[in-house]
Amino acid sequence: QVQLVEAGGGLVQPGGSLRLSCAASGSKFSINNMRWYRQVPGEQRELVAGITLFGITNVADSVKGRFTISRDYTKNTVYLQMNSLKPEDTAVYYCNVDQVGDRDDYWGQGTQVTVSS
Repeated sequence: QVQLVEAGGGLVQPGGSLRLSCAASGSKFSINNMRWYRQVPGEQRELVAGITLFGITNVADSVKGRFTISRDYTKNTVYLQMNSLKPEDTAVYYCNVDQVGDRDDYWGQGTQVTVSS
């Protein structure tokens, strides 16, 4: 069972920056894909960014040029650097990972990001 601990959310003014982190522990196999999703109440969970085992990244068009995903393989941690934040980025952000050779995926508890003046 993989446990995920997220950190870094909070309240920030428009145009500000935050960095989210998500540390994975308890994995029996190599952590494969690591992703960040976000969800606003009443809406579907949206994929924000992902990074593969080999470091290939993708980000949603809505955050391209503002958000960057990265990972530290030694710490099994994924980061989401969020710059030029907008009020519409306000959401609960969730970390999601899967393991090589494991059909299941795992979710963090979520961290609130609020962009407001």
